Amino acid sequence: MTGIEIQVDGSGVDVPEGASLLAAVRAAGVELPALCSDDRLSPAGSCRTCLVRADGRIAAACVTPAASGAQVETATDDLRVLRREAVEVIASALPSRALADDNPSELAHVCRSMGIGPEAAHGVGGRDGDDSHPYVHLDRDLCIACGRCVRMCAEVQGTFALTLVGRGADTVVAPGTGGPWAESDCVACGGCVDTCPTGAITEPGPARGLTSGIRPTAARTRTTCGYCGVGCALDVVSRDGEVTAVLPARDGPVNQGHACVKGRFAHGYLTSPERLTRPLMRRDGRLEPVGWDEALGHVARGLRAAVDAGGPDAVAAISSARATNEENYLVQKFMRVVIGTNNVDNCSRLCHSPSAAGLTASFGLSGGTDSFDDVERADCLLVVGANPVEAHPVVGARLLRRVLHGAKLVVADPRAVGLALHADVHLRLRPGTNVALFHGLAHILLAEGLADDEFLRERATGLPELTELLDDYPPHRVSDITGVPVTDLVAAARLYGRSERPAIVYGLGVTEHLHGTDGVRSLANLAILRGAVGTGSGHGVNPLRGQNNVQGASDMGALPDLLPGYGKVTDQAARSRAEAVWGAPVPGRPGLRIPDMFAAARAGDLRALWVIGEDVCATDPDANRVAEALDACPLVVCNELFLSETARHADVVLPVASWLEKDGTFVNFDRRFQRVRPAVPPPGEACTDFDVIHAAASAMGVDLGCPTPADALAECGRVAPVFAGLSHDRLDREGAIPWPCPDPDRPGEATLYAERFATPDGRAHLAAAPYLPPGEQPDDDYPLVLVTGRRWAHYNSGSMTRRGGNLALDPVDFLDLHPDDATRYDVGDGAQVAVESRHGRARLVARVSEQTAPGQVFCSFHFPTSGVNRLTSDHADTVTSCPEYKVTAVRIAAP
Repeated sequence: MTGIEIQVDGSGVDVPEGASLLAAVRAAGVELPALCSDDRLSPAGSCRTCLVRADGRIAAACVTPAASGAQVETATDDLRVLRREAVEVIASALPSRALADDNPSELAHVCRSMGIGPEAAHGVGGRDGDDSHPYVHLDRDLCIACGRCVRMCAEVQGTFALTLVGRGADTVVAPGTGGPWAESDCVACGGCVDTCPTGAITEPGPARGLTSGIRPTAARTRTTCGYCGVGCALDVVSRDGEVTAVLPARDGPVNQGHACVKGRFAHGYLTSPERLTRPLMRRDGRLEPVGWDEALGHVARGLRAAVDAGGPDAVAAISSARATNEENYLVQKFMRVVIGTNNVDNCSRLCHSPSAAGLTASFGLSGGTDSFDDVERADCLLVVGANPVEAHPVVGARLLRRVLHGAKLVVADPRAVGLALHADVHLRLRPGTNVALFHGLAHILLAEGLADDEFLRERATGLPELTELLDDYPPHRVSDITGVPVTDLVAAARLYGRSERPAIVYGLGVTEHLHGTDGVRSLANLAILRGAVGTGSGHGVNPLRGQNNVQGASDMGALPDLLPGYGKVTDQAARSRAEAVWGAPVPGRPGLRIPDMFAAARAGDLRALWVIGEDVCATDPDANRVAEALDACPLVVCNELFLSETARHADVVLPVASWLEKDGTFVNFDRRFQRVRPAVPPPGEACTDFDVIHAAASAMGVDLGCPTPADALAECGRVAPVFAGLSHDRLDREGAIPWPCPDPDRPGEATLYAERFATPDGRAHLAAAPYLPPGEQPDDDYPLVLVTGRRWAHYNSGSMTRRGGNLALDPVDFLDLHPDDATRYDVGDGAQVAVESRHGRARLVARVSEQTAPGQVFCSFHFPTSGVNRLTSDHADTVTSCPEYKVTAVRIAAP
């Protein structure tokens, strides 16, 4: 960006072109009050507290652009008087408590710095407040109508939930829908709390006054959010071993000072009385507290007995995104070195394993092709099978901001939710028809000359085969399959094909299908045809990872067929490299995937299963059969925060630390390694999964080495050269670093494939897989198609988000259905309903709206007692065994 130089009080300062005088003054080290200004927002210039003299004229610094060579004065007596008078006028309308000595607000801080005392505030108050929301308290008497909260909600969050009401001195902030705050459109991102300069909007309780701008002295720990895969950097404020507040980091590489309701507020589970604080062991059918030595001794004996009875492959482990990279690395090493099996898998099997398989086949590596910063610069966004506004709110807000600034938006989703409401074209396809849709778009790209012929000649293979296949997918046939009108197909293909910098962002609506890997590859075809990957002509294909460390769990080798860094267990060279580091042989045969583990347990072949951080009885499909598998397995060990549905079936339950109590790293959705640091200690006798795995190995007489998480990441780099340049020390110094990063003296690769693809021939591979129907079809007995997914207030099985204020925001699992279906089945809004499939039964609360199409219903799976995953089938992606959560035939029955 071009810079300019101006003079501030006689000193030269360089600022980017387009910067305001306020930015220039602050760059010069001069502090000015600016009560209506937040550098994340557009300037307002309404408070007049930042007055300066620029080239002889008095101006509000926040709204005045810096001009090259400008002479700016800030420190003259007349300017100080003018600024003081502006602040005094604002303060005079407020009650004296607004300036009390213990008030930590920005306004109170400014007044103290100017020598303005509480006596200057003589407003009478009486405008009341709003305490209806669990995380946001409104005190209207402290509102100065600066509009920062309204702009934050509109410009950063994109929810437009707030407005200013009243006239003159009576103007105050209010929810745009009227009524109580808790019943408004607010999604509790906390942005209004962080930006409010007076304390009119605060977080209730001990967090009052703790914002991302003004921070009283307290212990603060920088860490990475442990909810979705965005990877928000957070500053955790703690006191006396308890979390007081969690604040979005202004310099967070992805979140940039923003957060969502989960990362910002949902930490109440830490002190829940339901937290597990001692190991539990089953005796006479009951789980009873025991000491660690007894619990680990029982685990060690059970694992040895399983190996003695059925060999090493009679033992399996399921790891998860809730574990750090270092913990995932250690558990896969435990299974391969201590037990001698590749029977290790992680929760990515259930969500993004088709991404790993599809992206690797198309491009060579299993991660997204571009950084999110690149994606945000796109002039056309194709968002497929994702609702980031709810499932990845910070990304959703940034994408919406890009759209509001002019980027074209195409959304492919069966539901009219989130970004679809802002789309130029909404492709409302039938669930399970992704591959046909993508082939239809590809057909139009080729037919209308929108493909990049030079890129296809020089950097891609497979075009003849794909072209022949696409002859069978003209727009009219694709419309018949998908239900998308031909005009919308053509419009979407033209928007994507004619843009200069298109980007594809997708989610679980692409992967969680019988043919999910085909869906990923067919979607990747569009970027290859357009030449929009590995070039400056677009920003590739990027999956939104559902959980915080789904990417990292697989990166670390917690997979049955892959070692750390994605070396195949069948590849002698990859095994030899690991064996040289570990000093132990690595089995050459792939192990069991998660569904195969359950099948082996039911068949009596799996005799011990260790589940780390996953509530498989609540989140895995066909949950009744999962419970049968656990009950059939002689030894089930579960690492958990709470007595989950899975833990209730376990023989040993080990209490472990949460993400706010751990040391290590996570990898977010665009391949960035970021540090995770413990802000508070775990409760009671709970300890980290890292320490538990070490202790279990010791109980079996094996030293796993790498005694600290930092050592584990360093060892991983020796096994997997793609991570060799990473270390805790480097991440502490530099912040987020993307992989591949093979060299400690060079940056990681944020954007992939600039020179060649990572495939054996260095080219991108087009896929020519035909459309095949989903595993289930509706019929007369089960006439509706169920799609499952996430809601904005909760996370997965809800074990953390249901133990706090989020429960007040979203109290049950709802079944969304179209008004036509509600009438057809005589279901009223808010009614209790039973939903039945060919596999099980669930109880939900009906919510009638046009978000879903006729014949389709949607629900989340955040409340295990609802039994949603008793409905879903065991149909799974034919390549990766990822379950088909997005298509289940159901019917509505009497509750």
